[in-house]
Amino acid sequence: MFFMVAEGLVRPAVSCITCQGDAYMTQIPLVEMRGITKRFPGVVANDNVNIEAYAGEIYALLGENGAGKSTLMNILTGLYRPDEGEIYIRGEKRVFSSPKDAIDAGIGMVHQHFKLVYPFTVAENVILGQPTSTFLDMEKVEQAIEEISQKYGLWVEPKAKIWQLGVGEQQRVEIIKMLYRGANILILDEPTAVLTPQEVRDLFATLRQMADQGCAVIFITHKLHEVMAFADKITVLRGGKSVASLKKEDTTQEELARLMVGREFSRKRIPRKPAGDETILKIENLHALNDKGRKALDGVNLELKKGEIVGIAGVAGNGQRELAEVITGLRPATEGKVWLDGRDITNRPPRQIIDAGISHVPEDRLGMGLIPNLNSIDNVALKCYRSQEVGKLLLDTACLKERAAKMVADFNVKQASLYMPVKMMSGGNLQKLLLAREISNNPRVIVAVYPVRGLDIGATEAVHELLMQEREKGTGVLMVSEDLEEIFKVADRVAVMYGGKFMGVLPVEEAEVEQIGLMMAGSPGVGGVAS
Repeated sequence: MFFMVAEGLVRPAVSCITCQGDAYMTQIPLVEMRGITKRFPGVVANDNVNIEAYAGEIYALLGENGAGKSTLMNILTGLYRPDEGEIYIRGEKRVFSSPKDAIDAGIGMVHQHFKLVYPFTVAENVILGQPTSTFLDMEKVEQAIEEISQKYGLWVEPKAKIWQLGVGEQQRVEIIKMLYRGANILILDEPTAVLTPQEVRDLFATLRQMADQGCAVIFITHKLHEVMAFADKITVLRGGKSVASLKKEDTTQEELARLMVGREFSRKRIPRKPAGDETILKIENLHALNDKGRKALDGVNLELKKGEIVGIAGVAGNGQRELAEVITGLRPATEGKVWLDGRDITNRPPRQIIDAGISHVPEDRLGMGLIPNLNSIDNVALKCYRSQEVGKLLLDTACLKERAAKMVADFNVKQASLYMPVKMMSGGNLQKLLLAREISNNPRVIVAVYPVRGLDIGATEAVHELLMQEREKGTGVLMVSEDLEEIFKVADRVAVMYGGKFMGVLPVEEAEVEQIGLMMAGSPGVGGVAS
């Protein structure tokens, strides 16, 4: 059991049901949602959905983006109220009028879109919303965070500001916040995106231990191999309805994929011709600092060939984001060189790097890639408004609309209108629009950072297909990913980053998951450092 340790903040976290309640646990669900329906203008997000999660089990919730998974869990955590249906916690009917009611009932959730205050520190975010007295001992709070971080292998700096952290590190803060508050109904949305294979096993071992003590764990994931490895029961949502509830031993990855999207998917590596011998991008002895002024890149060397996809693997916070930003001109290199087609582009302004032929798909698609309140036409214009094609003195709005409409059609971006703010689109369609804009510049190199993070299996396949099409055209793709399944399926070579260095670079055909996982944790690999 965790305890709040700050002055005036000492209270026991909600306890799990103990072993003496075994008979109770086996008969009554710890969480039950009956006939849940939730409507928004023009759409039914949840349509008579039922789920049951018992104490002692790990429960997986699967479905494409827009299938209703997050809405369902937002109802369970008190963010939304259902239009129809009932919620029972330990057999007692509950009505949550606010998230506080759900927290008091022992429910905690790590959301896909984080609920963090960027100017605040990690510790301040963890205790935000908790009852306090006049005096608050932040040192004790920070110490408790460090203990939880070490226990679960989710290290973050308690005094760091949220804006200084990468997306993966911010996810760790959310997980720590839930663990700090001691929830016994644990809801995790894509909880393993920042972990190595070994850390994934450690995390689920911890979750299994908590389940064995009487807790219920619900996790949303698009990684079907995780479902088959760690879940006890699975519910698949499609179009707001539950299409199947299965035990793990009664299904397969192929069946789950088919249930999610309504058609067959191939999860094998895509065959393709070998990459060329021509080096497009060359990185030599690259050094750079992070937002805290500490060394983020420590002598990085890499070559990217024409028509090659190199996957950059590693736990978030080991220099991947800084590497992408140095290449694209968003962060200065303190030492070393970046060469594009034999030309030195080190520390050139982003505009010159774009004109030279490098496109960038950042990890934060709505924070850096697109402007949420602008429509598709305006977001497309961000990369072409200086071109003579769309006007010398005044923008040719008809030309911009035509260009945006062509991208939307060619890349199968689904939206109600070109004039709709892009924040209203699903994650998969946002990513396709972003890729459409970047690919339409006919780049020599695409730097894609976590291009399918948070996307469902259908949107993931579409993004991978777009990247593969660019590869076949001769474009070089540098793809940062923490999903080894994705790297093994798409990439030609894998380069593993740890502590701002490459621990090894080797062909995907010669790599093994255990080997890559050890390199992600800091063990040198047999592939050496790229020359």
